[in-house]
Amino acid sequence: MEALIAFESAARHQSFTRSADELALTPSAIGRQIAALEEYVGLPLFNRVKKRVSLTEVGEAYAKQVRENLDRIERDTLAVATRRGADGILELAVIPTFATRWLIPRLPQFYAQHRHITLNLTTRAEPFLFTGTPFSAAIHFGNPVWPGTIAQHLFGEEMVPVCSPQLLDGAATLAPADLARLPLIHQSARPDAWRQWLMQARVDDVDCMSGQRYELFSMLVEAARAGLGVALVPRFFVLAELANRELLIPNEMSLRNDKGYYLVYPEAKQNAPLLQPFKEWLLGIARAYRATGA
Repeated sequence: MEALIAFESAARHQSFTRSADELALTPSAIGRQIAALEEYVGLPLFNRVKKRVSLTEVGEAYAKQVRENLDRIERDTLAVATRRGADGILELAVIPTFATRWLIPRLPQFYAQHRHITLNLTTRAEPFLFTGTPFSAAIHFGNPVWPGTIAQHLFGEEMVPVCSPQLLDGAATLAPADLARLPLIHQSARPDAWRQWLMQARVDDVDCMSGQRYELFSMLVEAARAGLGVALVPRFFVLAELANRELLIPNEMSLRNDKGYYLVYPEAKQNAPLLQPFKEWLLGIARAYRATGA
């Protein structure tokens, strides 16, 4: 392990001297560790030209693998350390903006009821195989088709146009045709959303495909707040901004689709002790949200 740590550091710095400074060793000690590692694998990992070193092709590929595995060991060790004083840890894969805009603000309610369960959230935007991952469940947007899993519906999606009050220049609302003449902000994964909204409004004489594009809905929200244009976003992502009037809805017509947000978990884990209380709590607050819309 000491040799691997020395090798990773020297590979990152491309220098035995800087690696020695980082690890509080001497350059000769670093050199001996790497020489022992090279002897063990039977291949040179560094080119040595005078006092300069550089990774060989094999060394470069091996350094990447070693770095990833050392990072993984560090994460695993920290994960074990967090178990002190807790009954257990529930690993969840979540959609980024859903997590920051809807789930995390509600987690104090969960922890008030389940103080000894720790939730770890990792962002995953697309479905994946649970096998070989630490995840017990995922929160997914799309259709309830995920082989080998159980998908429980949370709620659907209602997309509404939002913009800064300054962009409306004193107007309370705008007709769809007038709104379409403002700069439109798009989400990269849903480039057709504005076209669908305008088709629903029976507006077809505007160019609705041009404009800024952002990867995440959270970016669209910030762009709208900055006055860059009108964004089409899920209503529940902007409840706070609507409440404090940082954003307004210039036209109440919404766009709905047949997809939704789901809690998904492997069939084999449906009765897992840590998943049960989270599942019951999440389905309960989702049910309340569907009933009140807030």
